[in-house]
Amino acid sequence: MAFNRNSDENFIAILSIDGGGIRGIIPATILAFLEAQLQELDGEKVRICDYFDLIAGTSTGGLVTAMLTAPNEDKRPLFAAKDIVPFYIEHGPKIFPERYMTCRGGGLFGTIRRSLASLSGPKYDGKYLQEVLEEKLGNTRLHQTLTPVVIPTFDINNFQPLVFTNYEAEDCPELAVKLSDICIGSSAAPTYFPAHCFQNTDDKGNMFEFNLVDGGVCANNPTLVAISTVTQKMVRKDPDFPIWQGTHNPRIQNIIFPTNNYQPRRRFLILSLGTGSSKYSQKYTADMAAKWGIVGWLTHAGANPLIDLFSHASSDMVDYHIATSFQSLDFGDNYLRIQEDKLEGDLASVDVTTEENLKRLQEVGEELLRKPVSKLDLLTGHYKPVPTRGTNEQALKRFAKMLSENKKNYSSTCSVESECGGTYSLGLVI
Repeated sequence: MAFNRNSDENFIAILSIDGGGIRGIIPATILAFLEAQLQELDGEKVRICDYFDLIAGTSTGGLVTAMLTAPNEDKRPLFAAKDIVPFYIEHGPKIFPERYMTCRGGGLFGTIRRSLASLSGPKYDGKYLQEVLEEKLGNTRLHQTLTPVVIPTFDINNFQPLVFTNYEAEDCPELAVKLSDICIGSSAAPTYFPAHCFQNTDDKGNMFEFNLVDGGVCANNPTLVAISTVTQKMVRKDPDFPIWQGTHNPRIQNIIFPTNNYQPRRRFLILSLGTGSSKYSQKYTADMAAKWGIVGWLTHAGANPLIDLFSHASSDMVDYHIATSFQSLDFGDNYLRIQEDKLEGDLASVDVTTEENLKRLQEVGEELLRKPVSKLDLLTGHYKPVPTRGTNEQALKRFAKMLSENKKNYSSTCSVESECGGTYSLGLVI
């Protein structure tokens, strides 16, 4: 994979992780491989968050984002990437209790039980998810993450998307909420978990209430939201943003940008990880859907067609827009999307946590590494292999080298002593 770059060019590195319930095991497997490659290059103590300027995640992707960026007592990430799959395997069956799986059976009896369950309230009470997130993330708040994050949610009271970012939390103290509350809200998928209501107080004592549901209803693939967040900061030329930080100091301006004081990193380097889809499994047909009422759209053969449709459509449209934009600007190779689109049966579900399915999801992630890099065909909407880019494993190895070089370049060229003896770190937040 030949990234478009000059030898002295640095990139804004973004990691994005889709929503998808227990299928979060798939991107977690990919991240474990990437972090292992980074450790081979830079030592076993490095972590994913050391290399990205921004990490974005929706729903289960938001949970992974929090795990990668929340600090422990040593101000290092709570979780290494290799620890995320074991987390899902340990806690997944309690988040999605198997007692509900009895509703997955076929036949009339199974259909009736699923229909009654969908009409009487959320499929899961969400109590264990809330408990484990509060235990693991503690009192960590949004602005305290080790790397800036973007986690989309939807406020059902105001009926509009609410995107939690470190940058907004700095400007709006009422948004500096607990990371656990954000993750619970972003994971509150309609029909699966109850909406999450909580309050927060700003620095003036004003009380604000949040009524959140799953961020997947507006941005199941948060890559475009992440790009927009960074772009807004670039447009504002915010001196506190990593690409501008320190440039207000005349001495630093002359050292870093001798010909133009405001020439930030403008190119993106993006890794976008999907949680898998059943795009080609022909799961539903028009003949089926033509007969559905409210219950049919909410539950069919143990799945939720309505949730499936808007989550997959949202993710694919984002991929389509970014792939188109990057190709038109002639740096399409700076965008790597890794997605499995041939899931079938239980693998395509967001909440099947049997031992067999958990193991198989991990195998899907491992198999995905060995598959060829694929690109969205702009004419057909299908993913097609790109022979010149090799396998996803090979692409990630090159991506790791790129991240390592990007970090080293910024450490060497953009850390200069200030006139008062301190150091300005321009670039990656590490």
